[in-house]
Amino acid sequence: MLKFLNNSIKESVITKLEWTLIIIVAIVPVFFTLPYRDNIYLSWEGAYRLYLGQVPFRDFGLPMGYGYWIIPALFFKIFGPYLHSLIKAQVLINIVSGLAFRSVLKSLHVEPGTRLLSVFLYVISFSFLNFWPWYNHTVIVYEFIGIAFLLASFQKEQWKSYLYVFISTFFLFLSFFTKQDGGAFAVMSGLLLVGYYSFLHKDIRIILSFCISLGLVTLIFILPLLPHDFSYWFNYGQPPHNSRVNLADISHEVFGASEFLKLYVLLVAVVSFNKLKSLKKFLSNEKQTLFFLTTSLILFQAFILQVTSYIPREANIYFHSFAFAYIISNLPFKIDFTKLKYIGISAILIFFWWSGAYWKYTNRMLKAVLPVQEVDNTNKVGIKSFTINRDTTAIDISKWIPGQWKEFRKIKMPKSAIESITKLQNHALFNTERKPKVLNMSEYTPLASLLGYELETNQPLWYHLNVAMFERELLFFEEKINKGYYDIVLFEVIPDLNNFYPFKIREVLQEKYQLIDQFQAPRDKKYELVEVYLKRGT
Repeated sequence: MLKFLNNSIKESVITKLEWTLIIIVAIVPVFFTLPYRDNIYLSWEGAYRLYLGQVPFRDFGLPMGYGYWIIPALFFKIFGPYLHSLIKAQVLINIVSGLAFRSVLKSLHVEPGTRLLSVFLYVISFSFLNFWPWYNHTVIVYEFIGIAFLLASFQKEQWKSYLYVFISTFFLFLSFFTKQDGGAFAVMSGLLLVGYYSFLHKDIRIILSFCISLGLVTLIFILPLLPHDFSYWFNYGQPPHNSRVNLADISHEVFGASEFLKLYVLLVAVVSFNKLKSLKKFLSNEKQTLFFLTTSLILFQAFILQVTSYIPREANIYFHSFAFAYIISNLPFKIDFTKLKYIGISAILIFFWWSGAYWKYTNRMLKAVLPVQEVDNTNKVGIKSFTINRDTTAIDISKWIPGQWKEFRKIKMPKSAIESITKLQNHALFNTERKPKVLNMSEYTPLASLLGYELETNQPLWYHLNVAMFERELLFFEEKINKGYYDIVLFEVIPDLNNFYPFKIREVLQEKYQLIDQFQAPRDKKYELVEVYLKRGT
């Protein structure tokens, strides 16, 4: 047995293991029935509008580009406009994400055993947690694809090098056209890396090709959109938009928290001290400097994005894998991670380190087999009873049930939502030749497909006031409601979120329309409800 554990794994086997890890971890969510996740409504509606052939900025407005919805819309074309299609789309995103990360490490000449452990860490700490598409995650994936092609271009011959640079700029721009903050970092990181490479090789052609390619891709994407109010919708810090880059907020996160990030900065500095003694010698070592630059840029980006892209928290924890790969690769002593005993023990320790990523799911299954006895006697003080929980508004999501329609297949929803949606299906408005005018200001956006009403154009993609719509749009909806334009309106009440659905719209609805029903929103508080309003006289 000991003899077997001392065996080394061939690089070809390591490559197969990496691919297997990336694919299996990405596929896992497809086989589970998952609860309706808050904010997934946006992924569905943007993809659905593209699926219908609507054009961003012409038919609907949004404060960023449409890069995020391209893959989900493609999967809607293949599998249909269902919530479960979004999970399938995320499978592809996670596979490509893992392969891009692997490619970056390969271009940085990370040793195969260390690379395998880094890929393992990446998929269980970053990919596994993201099983729904979300723009704060997709922006990073596009960035990594762009950086992967850019680093690979440094090892290619002439025309192949320029081709890889063009592909790189395409994905780096797509990152920017998914979300401005992460995308801006992606472009700047690419520019810095290609700038260093051009400086080292005293060859201006590579940086020129990068800049020309980026400019060309930018024009291809943006020029067709300029006639369609693009400068109003797209947020580059101009009114009515506000910038999210706040020095005080960033300082608070950096100095008041960010323990892991600061630890990585310390460790990266420590393992790099000897190499930085001679800056000239350090910069002349292409492999060493590219690895240091890439890791430092990722860590710096993570510091900022935790403030500007704060939902979900899992979106910006990719930095663990880059820091891990750099630190392990630059230890003052060498460990042969191709040996089974070292790679096996390390994998177990990494799995233990990230046990929180899977424990909540494992714990649910364990509770079904070994129920945990609740502490009824408040005089018994322990970890579960040293405080008294007085929150009577919490929803037990475990009691949600799967939706009965293909749009909601394998997605758990509140029972009251299923009952109310069934009532809407049977309502006379949805059983006539004339399609009703519907305004759906709720997170149950797949109702557009289920109930068969047409999505209005010339309006925002979603309704968060001063984020995705502004005073102009608020007045637009107020006027239509006052005139009785809509036959039926769904309005989601989320008191704790600042105008997530504009409070003013609800006031106008209460005055002009008739409240006929309400049901639970896909959130975890009892007071988060969807109200159904009917035009008076209907």
